[in-house]
Amino acid sequence: MTGVTITRRDLLATGLLVPLAGPALAQVAAGPVVETANGKVRGLLEQGTLVFRGLPYGAPTGGANRFRPPQPVAHWTGIRQAQLFGSSSPQSNAAGGDRNVVMRAALPQDPPGVGEGEDCLVVNVWTPAVAGKRPVMVWLHGGGFSSGSASAPLYDGGNLSRRGDVVFVGVNHRLNVFGFTHLAAAGGPEFASSGNAGMLDIVQALEWVHANIAAFGGDPDNVTIFGESGGGAKVSTLLAMPSAKGLFHRAIIESGPSLRVGSPQDAARVADLLAAELGLKASQVRALQAVPTAKLLAAYFSVQPKLRSAGIGGSFGPVLDSASIPRHPFDPDAPAISDDVPLLIGTNRTEATFPPFMSPADQDRGMDEAGLRQRIKAAFPKGDAESLIGVYRQANPGATPFDLLLYITTDRMMGANTIVLAERKIARGRAPVFVYRFDWESQAMGGHMRAMHVMEVPFVMDNTIRAAGLVGTPADGEALAATMSTAWSTFARTGVPAAKGLPDWPAYSTSGRKVMLFNTVCRLAEDPAGAERRAVLAALG
Repeated sequence: MTGVTITRRDLLATGLLVPLAGPALAQVAAGPVVETANGKVRGLLEQGTLVFRGLPYGAPTGGANRFRPPQPVAHWTGIRQAQLFGSSSPQSNAAGGDRNVVMRAALPQDPPGVGEGEDCLVVNVWTPAVAGKRPVMVWLHGGGFSSGSASAPLYDGGNLSRRGDVVFVGVNHRLNVFGFTHLAAAGGPEFASSGNAGMLDIVQALEWVHANIAAFGGDPDNVTIFGESGGGAKVSTLLAMPSAKGLFHRAIIESGPSLRVGSPQDAARVADLLAAELGLKASQVRALQAVPTAKLLAAYFSVQPKLRSAGIGGSFGPVLDSASIPRHPFDPDAPAISDDVPLLIGTNRTEATFPPFMSPADQDRGMDEAGLRQRIKAAFPKGDAESLIGVYRQANPGATPFDLLLYITTDRMMGANTIVLAERKIARGRAPVFVYRFDWESQAMGGHMRAMHVMEVPFVMDNTIRAAGLVGTPADGEALAATMSTAWSTFARTGVPAAKGLPDWPAYSTSGRKVMLFNTVCRLAEDPAGAERRAVLAALG
């Protein structure tokens, strides 16, 4: 047995759990004063880019505002200093011992000094200058709907803003129990959209962008939303939200295709179990609003195993409701309200090597055929495991059993639904879809991470040098980062991804399934892993 254990020390070495190297003090100076709709703010000039941190777009969400739609920001007088990040949504589990802790250990984390609290509706803005009319790129962070923050060092928008000449906006919003507790049936009309409060926060952030971004040198009529993992799922969901229509004009989904949201029936059961954990009923909304933040968060973590034992697969995420999310994002088809929005979407070659996705026991590089069959049968109880493995083996000659497990698991999690979403979008026939796959493999941490989930982010953000612990120090790292960040910002500017040295990238179609493969040498491929994708979908039933 040669299982690979990725420890917290290893993750610390990636640069994901500590601040990435910040600008030298000599490269920091006071920035200009910008007037927003709520008052004046002053940021900093860092390495030639202006940054404004912790700008509020909504009122504090605690107390009487808990579980309600986001409320307006109060106006202020004088100049608000915008040099420090605002709070992240509460998410840390003091007790430990659950999957969310593992997720937070593997995802980019806040730098020291950034707190958590219910006053978390803030944005961070990077811009080359406050004069001008640049494309705007609004980043939605990863961590599912339960964790994460726009202030994570890996999400620093300075390099992407500078290279692409764009305005970069990172958004914090309510998460987990604070953003997605469905009390519509129990709480009455005032809480009709409580199960989607976190998504409504993002809509309000986009409204803030529309109203204010011109003062930061951005074009409110050219806004791209993009995100990775949970951020990609948020983008998927926004594409189906009527209240978000017109607030963005292009979309990018990185490793986060979301076809469906939760059912109101399951979400109501989740709310009942949460309330019971606190000795209350879901109808006692005022009492739930008065529960201290830490106690409510502890109840959220305590109830997670009870949800699984109750047979509830998902929890504390977006849910169908008649007002805010009236239909599933991409099931049974693509939403008509975003017909005119071009889409860039893709996955990484080995998403599954991300530690929360595949346990150390499963990361057995010496796995034999029996071990592979056992895992595939467990993952596809309705499918023909032998046939599925055979398709992957034929398409990947020389692959080890462990390699095949990675490829199959990755396609089951991300790859297959990425293409399903893309094809449902192009079936509408209104806007182009561009598809990519990130194949570049990191040699950091003994090469165990390969092209894992989140690995493309430092390339998209042009932050590979600062994330050397994650990507290593490869000779091709800076060049690939320049290519990918330019392709992303060009898509934001024009609706078509392009970069120097990148082959012409045609839109995806069912007659010519062209996919851009990002690697040391980037190339177009015709329906890569198409047979494997079809086999996975068949095995899933």
